[in-house]
Amino acid sequence: MVAGIDAGSTAVKLVFFDGQQMGFWQRPTGWSPAEVTLQMLGQALREWNISREDLRHICGTGYGRVNLPFLNTTVTEIACHCRGAACLRPGVELVIDIGGQDAKGIQVGPKGRVLDFVMNDKCAAGTGRFLSVMAHALGLDVSELGTYAGGDAVPPQPINAMCTVFAESEVIGLIHRGVDRKAIVSGLHHSVARRVAAMVARFDGDGPLLFTGGVSRNEAIRLALEKELKRPVEVNEHSPYAGAIGAALIAWEKV
Repeated sequence: MVAGIDAGSTAVKLVFFDGQQMGFWQRPTGWSPAEVTLQMLGQALREWNISREDLRHICGTGYGRVNLPFLNTTVTEIACHCRGAACLRPGVELVIDIGGQDAKGIQVGPKGRVLDFVMNDKCAAGTGRFLSVMAHALGLDVSELGTYAGGDAVPPQPINAMCTVFAESEVIGLIHRGVDRKAIVSGLHHSVARRVAAMVARFDGDGPLLFTGGVSRNEAIRLALEKELKRPVEVNEHSPYAGAIGAALIAWEKV
């Protein structure tokens, strides 16, 4: 039995792997990633009725991996997300990962090997943090955005500002002008999709594309990405766990 841990900026994901099946757990990161991870690890061990000694190897990735002293190895997010995506979608050629604080585009080669990648980790625009700030300005929970947009029935309100701070001010101004909130939410989704599409424009090809990260739970973002990229964008039910899955697979190889 091995474990993969993705200690992200907003959530910690844990995956157990015994060579045949996987188990999945997730909790908000909170103020102490180490404490949250240990609590979740204890819960997972109890649910699988195994002891800590049964875990032959624990591999970690994500922003918080440096704060987890009990890891056996650490691996970069790019490598883990690439391996995890190749497991979730065999034959995948491009991965778009949108997490809490960054967005990544990864070109995938045979056996989940990283061919090239591009990353936005200097600005919150186009990330989960951007959506969280906008949801707060709209009086919504970020988990509500995907179903609140209203689909094609509500034309998107263009959001011109790219900076998160300026975009928040723009959204507040639109609310005060009486613009339909559903139109604003739809516009925000298209704003994120445009930024991410521009980021991955350097990658040619029309092969399978998998959407991963916590934001992949937002169906409206997936649809907006399809419109911007003009190609199918797939999501797996375990897409948010791609990094932890990749870490678990690398841990398995270690033993």
